[in-house]
Amino acid sequence: MTMGSQEWMTPAASAKRPTPEQLIEVTRHIIQEAITRGPIVVVGRGAPAMLAERTDALHVFCYAPRKALVARTMKRESLSAEEATKLVDDTNREREQWVRMHWERDWRAHDNYDLSVNTERLGIQGAADLVVAAARSRFAISGSSPR
Repeated sequence: MTMGSQEWMTPAASAKRPTPEQLIEVTRHIIQEAITRGPIVVVGRGAPAMLAERTDALHVFCYAPRKALVARTMKRESLSAEEATKLVDDTNREREQWVRMHWERDWRAHDNYDLSVNTERLGIQGAADLVVAAARSRFAISGSSPR
């Protein structure tokens, strides 16, 4: 093996990446398998579209104003304002494109969700508490909200 050669690459590293359709199918399979084992939380990747026909799902859209997302990203990722802005914008653009391409939906459209939660106003914990309360109410589950 010579320096700079690709011989050191593992088969996994050199394997062909899955297509978006394969990724969706694997994701769908994993979600369906997890559902058979009990209640789950699925975040992102078109979950509201993928699970749209299920009556035992609660679809929640968590959002915050762009300024709040940038500030949160700067703190969490230790980024400059410019870097955080780019990351927030790129991430939101990718989410929008993914959902539109695969499910022909607008990922921000309120009719895709049962509940929309502003994480800037409520904070992450407040939003989580509200979602838990909504799930408990929707599915008639007793118990207190975790803290």
